[in-house]
Amino acid sequence: MNLLRDKNLIFGGLYTVDEPHMIERYNRALEGFGLPPTKLEKFDIDMTGFSPEIAEELGDVLYLDPAGINRRFIILTPSQSDLPVVHTFFSNTEDLMVDFFSLNARALYALTIKDVVYGEIEDSVFTVEDIEELLAIEQVEFKISTPTKLLAKAGNLKTMMERLRKEPDAWRNDELLNEMVETVKITGDIRTNTLLPDEVIFRHDTYWTAHFGGIYVFIDEDTTTVIGNPSAPGFRRSRPWQVSYLDINDPKAVYRFLVDSGRIELPRGSWIERTGLLEMRSTKVAMWLARELEPELDFNQAGQGWMKSWVARNAGLVENEGSIPLIAWASAQLSDWSELDMDEINPQHRFVLCRAMPEHKDRFLINRLVSEFLPFDYMMRYIYNKPAFYKEFEKWPESYREFVVEEISRDYLSDRAGYRQQYYH
Repeated sequence: MNLLRDKNLIFGGLYTVDEPHMIERYNRALEGFGLPPTKLEKFDIDMTGFSPEIAEELGDVLYLDPAGINRRFIILTPSQSDLPVVHTFFSNTEDLMVDFFSLNARALYALTIKDVVYGEIEDSVFTVEDIEELLAIEQVEFKISTPTKLLAKAGNLKTMMERLRKEPDAWRNDELLNEMVETVKITGDIRTNTLLPDEVIFRHDTYWTAHFGGIYVFIDEDTTTVIGNPSAPGFRRSRPWQVSYLDINDPKAVYRFLVDSGRIELPRGSWIERTGLLEMRSTKVAMWLARELEPELDFNQAGQGWMKSWVARNAGLVENEGSIPLIAWASAQLSDWSELDMDEINPQHRFVLCRAMPEHKDRFLINRLVSEFLPFDYMMRYIYNKPAFYKEFEKWPESYREFVVEEISRDYLSDRAGYRQQYYH
C-alpha cells in the first residue's frame, strides 16, 4: 500500500490538521465519543473527519464507524465538504454528507468558527445482523453536538426570543433579559448567524454496503432490488412480497435487471465510437492476461505494438477468455451503427460492452456493480469500486502494480471529471 500512499491513490486529497487549536477541538470530539485523545501533532482527515493516522494510532479503523452503522462524523471546518470519504460501510455516506454540508452551510460555518461539530448519522437500527435490518433503514437523521453546548445555548436563546416577542410582560423580566445577554456573548446574534442546522433528516436511497460481503440495494417506486451473495442472512426471506433478490454470481439475472430498469447503456455506435471505451477495455484485458501468464513481465515497456504481438502469440488463451474477440466483433458490427443482439452473447461477457446509463441518478453505483463483472478493468474499479481495487492490488506482481499506479496517476488523477466524462458519463 506504500506505493498507493506515495502517489496519493489511497488517503489522497485529505485535509491536514496541524494547528494546536484544531487538534484540541478534534480531541474534544473524540472525548465526546468516549475515545482517548490523539497524541499526534499532525494528521489528515476526510469529509467525515476520519483520519487514517488516528485509526492507526488507536488500532481501530472503525473508531468513527462502530458496528458499521450510525456513522460518526467530526467537522472542524466547512472545507471538509470538498474532501472524499475514504472509509465507510455505505456507499451513500458521501452523498449524505454532501447534502448535509450544502443545506446547512451557514450554520456549519458559524459553528466551526467557535467550536467543533460532531455527532452521528443515526438511523432506525443499531446493528446489522440480517438483510431485514438493512431494509428497515428508510431515512437518517444527523444528530449533532458541540463540546461547548453551542447548539443547546442557541436553542435556548431562540426560545427566550420567542418569549420576549409573545409574552406581554417578558421585557420586564430582568432575569430573562440578563440570561439572553450572557447567552448572546457566547452564541452571537443568531438572527443573522444561525447556529441551528435547518436540514438534518435525509432519505436513505439506493446504496452499496460492505455488510455480508457486499450488498447492493436499488430502490424503485414499486419495488426494491437486493443484489448480493445468497449466503447473506435474510436473503430471499426478508420482505419477499416487496423485495426482489438477485444472486450477484448470476450475471444473466443482474444484466437483465439493469436493462429492464433502464440503468445500463447498451452498446450503440453513437457512444462506442465517441468514447473509445471498448478499445481501452481490450488493452486492459490483454495486460490482465499477460499478468496472469507472465507475472515478471516489465509492463512499463508494454506498448500497443507489444500488446498486439502478445495477443497474436497467445491466441489460444485470448480466444478462451473471450473478451478481446468479442470486442473486436462488436466494434466491427457497430461501425455502421448496427444494433447487437445481446442475447447471443455469453452473459458473463455482456458487461464488457456496457456501462451505466450516463443520465441515471444511480450511475456511480451502477458502474460500481458493473465493475464487479470486469476484474481486468482496474481503472473502473479504482474510480467506482475502491474496496475491490485495493483488495486486488495486494495480489498483483510489483511490475503490474507500478504500471497501474502510473496510468491512474497520469490519465485519471490529472483530470478526474474529464476522464469519467469521456468513458463513463
